[in-house]
Amino acid sequence: MIDRRRVPELWHRLDVTVRDLPLGVLLLVASLMPAFRGNGTEVGGLPTQSVDALGGVAAVLQCLPLALRRRWPALCLALVSLGFAVDQLNGYHLVAGTALPIALLSAGSYLERCRRVTLLVVSAAYVPLAVALHRRGPGEPPEEFVTFYLAVALAWGVGAWMRSARAAEAERRGRVAEDARTAERTRIARELHDVVTHHVTAMVVQAEAARYLTAAPERLDQSLTAVSDTGRRAITDLRHLLDLLNPDHGTGHGTGHGTGHGTGHGTGHGTGHGTGHGTGDGAEDRTPPVGRLLTLVEQTRRAGQSVEFTEEGTPAASTGSADLVAYRVVQEALTNALKYDHGSRTSVLVRHGEREITVEVGTDGSGSRAASPGGSGRGLAGLRERVHVLGGEFSADRRAGGGFVVRARIPGSAS
Repeated sequence: MIDRRRVPELWHRLDVTVRDLPLGVLLLVASLMPAFRGNGTEVGGLPTQSVDALGGVAAVLQCLPLALRRRWPALCLALVSLGFAVDQLNGYHLVAGTALPIALLSAGSYLERCRRVTLLVVSAAYVPLAVALHRRGPGEPPEEFVTFYLAVALAWGVGAWMRSARAAEAERRGRVAEDARTAERTRIARELHDVVTHHVTAMVVQAEAARYLTAAPERLDQSLTAVSDTGRRAITDLRHLLDLLNPDHGTGHGTGHGTGHGTGHGTGHGTGHGTGHGTGDGAEDRTPPVGRLLTLVEQTRRAGQSVEFTEEGTPAASTGSADLVAYRVVQEALTNALKYDHGSRTSVLVRHGEREITVEVGTDGSGSRAASPGGSGRGLAGLRERVHVLGGEFSADRRAGGGFVVRARIPGSAS
């Protein structure tokens, strides 16, 4: 048996002509029933006549073409108008006459081409019909014919209004879809900026430092290992972004080496220490939580930056996007520290509240500008927008004695 809940779905799968046919059949049956004889549309005042074979043809011409009212509205209107003329000139006055305003409404709503021409042709065809009815009838005043014309013209006008409303809704949906695509492209651009800028900056700084370590093979090996680990980390994060763009990309069997998992311990008011060595796998979390900040801090330390990391409070069980935004704030701030205050003492404070995460990253200005790619200014602007979207606060200021400080208050949200 067919599930009743699927009936509307199955109905909408049918061709539009099949769905419109029942209306025409209903009008046809009503037109041929004796109880409704003479109760249909009447124009011109001709006496009502009994329905003969020609009356049946007039009823069929007015009713069954309604099945075409959305697929071929012009053809539907032509056939219905012909049947209506036969109906009125012979005085049948069938209920089928109701099909004329329906056909006009459908033509005004669904006709794509030659709309004005169609309206002019229908209006011109009505003139000889009105003249013939006036001559054959008892001489109804012209106002009656004008009133009828205005009534059916109103049906066309309603259809035209429905058409314009439908077009406006389609345009609105198109704008919404385009805005969604733009927002998604912007989000991906931010993610690419955060991932590539941080990792590449760290690699450049580490590679520059390695040039001066030829006399210290052990430190040179450590520096080159850090460059290699950072490259693997960048490849893993970029692979995750590719998975966002194409869900089928790299699914199933992720065997590539990814981001090293940091391990460490952060106390309520103490400095967290972590190690960044390790191998990643395809099962790594794709959204960097605040808990992975230790790995990020350790990577920055290996690039030659003295970082003091403090984590206060206990992370909430559910923070929505807040943890990812907090991670990106720290990541961008540490990237700028490597670029513009390399070698300075840098502090990272992450405070977990009941309903928000507070982040503060600052340098003391004792470092120097590293030989790294220049910034575009997109990072801080993107972070400010991200934080504001969540209803938080963001600031990035220079300190009076040198260096800078980045602060963010990020409210938690349901995931």
